[in-house]
Amino acid sequence: MIQQPTPTQASVKPATVHTRLLSQGIDVLRTEARAIVHLAEKLDQQFVLACQALFACQGRVLVMGMGKSGHIGKKMAATFSSTGTPAFFIHPAEAAHGDFGLITPQDTLLVLSNSGETPEIITLLPLLKRMGIHMTLITGNANSTLANHADITLDIGVTKEACPLGLAPTTSTTTSLALGDALALALLELRGFTQEDFAYSHPGGRLGRRLLLRISDLMHTGENIPTVLPSQTIGEALLEMTRARLGMTLVVSPHNPKKLIGIFTDGDLRRALENKSDVYKTIIASVLRPSYTSIQVDQLATEALHLMEQYRINALPVLDHHHELVGALNLHDLLQSGIL
Repeated sequence: MIQQPTPTQASVKPATVHTRLLSQGIDVLRTEARAIVHLAEKLDQQFVLACQALFACQGRVLVMGMGKSGHIGKKMAATFSSTGTPAFFIHPAEAAHGDFGLITPQDTLLVLSNSGETPEIITLLPLLKRMGIHMTLITGNANSTLANHADITLDIGVTKEACPLGLAPTTSTTTSLALGDALALALLELRGFTQEDFAYSHPGGRLGRRLLLRISDLMHTGENIPTVLPSQTIGEALLEMTRARLGMTLVVSPHNPKKLIGIFTDGDLRRALENKSDVYKTIIASVLRPSYTSIQVDQLATEALHLMEQYRINALPVLDHHHELVGALNLHDLLQSGIL
């Protein structure tokens, strides 16, 4: 049975609904944006003390929160861990039933509670105090029970939630999340955390591959390096290129197979054919260009990609610090590595 729209539903024009929805979305974003700007303006010495306390932690930063604060806390712990500050989220209710054993005296606690009266966390206060655990609190109520017991209190109190009912945690969770990012990135700066450090925390991601993967991890070596002598013909070079499937062959000295003289590419082959060179009689030395582009074995794979893009080439010889040939690399190798 098809349900007929009620008179009220039928009387609402689609354009009016769209306008109302757009207006609501804009209002939410502006409300939360204003709250973050206000938080930035009132940030004070307590923030500096919190950064110093987290930096001085000899164990791990334990992030704790219930409900929506707990969800924000999980993200916060993940951000800390990925930017050089070992951290994990601990659920206060689970802590009261066995997980408290995860906490050591060397740890420091970062608590999220907008009300500052979360009973599951208040229950843990005596044990936390007995262990001497340093506690930093992010709250919207600086006069609460948790604030009275915290060593450092960061007040994120907001004038209104973005929720039109004023009930769902929205603005308060957004400011908590933003403040967590501010803490994590201030600590990143304090630790001198680098791009390479970040990559070690993200070895499985594209960024990790871009920052960690080196030429030596991808290059072809040994018999897989296509090489010919300058006295060999274009036809022989073509066979070597076909065997290795790298789009080039490297021309090496007859006296030292590790001494690179030049590169013969499929582009060079096309030019030789356009000039009507006899591939069975013309030797490589007569068509070899005097310059070439190479890369060092310990450079990043992304640097090889940059060179290929810069010079519009598809393959590179790889040299060691003695300028001796140790490998070969082409664009397909970089594509397969997943750094693009």
